[in-house]
Amino acid sequence: MKASETKRISIWSGPRNVSTALMYSFAQRLDTRVFDEPLYAHYLSSQADRPPHPGEEDILQAQDSDGERVVEDVLLGEFGKPVLFYKNMAHHLVDLDWGFLNRLTNVLLTREPRDMLHSYSKTIPEFGLADTGYDKLKRIADGIIVAGRTPIVIDSKRLLESPESVLRNLCGKVGVDFHSSMLSWEAGPKKDDGVWAPHWYHNAHRSTGFVPYKPKSEPFPDRLRPLLEECQLLYDSLLPWAIT
Repeated sequence: MKASETKRISIWSGPRNVSTALMYSFAQRLDTRVFDEPLYAHYLSSQADRPPHPGEEDILQAQDSDGERVVEDVLLGEFGKPVLFYKNMAHHLVDLDWGFLNRLTNVLLTREPRDMLHSYSKTIPEFGLADTGYDKLKRIADGIIVAGRTPIVIDSKRLLESPESVLRNLCGKVGVDFHSSMLSWEAGPKKDDGVWAPHWYHNAHRSTGFVPYKPKSEPFPDRLRPLLEECQLLYDSLLPWAIT
C-alpha cells in the first residue's frame, strides 16, 4: 500500500479526555490499526521539568524514546492497513519539528477543564498548564487555520452524550465511512493498550461502549482554580469547531 493511499488519523488529546474509549472505538474497524500514545517515551525522556508519571521505567523500556524516529517509523510508517489511527497526547509534542503534522489528518479532542483537571489530579497531584495539553491544542488549531483549513474538534462531553452522531460526523470530516461496530467493544484490557494501562485505564477497561456523561459531584480543588482559569480560556477558544 502506498503512503499516499493510507489515511492517517491522529487524535491530539489532553489527558483524561475519553481518548482511550475513542481508540477502542476505531479499533473495532476491520480496515484500521490503532496506536496508543507512540510519543509517550519521547516525552518522558526529553522533559526534565515535568511531574513524575506512574510506570515510567516500564514505558521507557517498552517504547522508542527517539521522537524523530517514532515520527518516521510509526506516525508516517506503513502497516498494511488503509486507515491508521493514532491516539496522541498533545503535551507529548515537545522537542520535535511539527512539520509532520501536515501529513496527518489531525483531530483535536478536548474536555471541559473543570472535569479534566479534577480527574487528572487524582493520578498526577502536581502539574501545570504544559501538562494539560490545552496550550498545544490551541497551537495546533491556529496552525490549521493559518493553512486555510478548518480545525476538527471533538468535545468529550458531546461525544459521550451523542456518540453515534459525533462519530458519524467525525468519520465524514476525516474521509472514512462510519461503521456501527465503532459504538461498542468487549470489556477488559486490549492488545493495543500501552504498558501504562494499569495506571490509567481502569474505567476504560470496565466499559463496553461510550459511557453516558455524568457531571462530577465532588468539590473542585481550590489549589487548581488559577490553572482552571488559564485552561478555560483555551478550551473556550476551541469550542466553535466542536462536532455535534
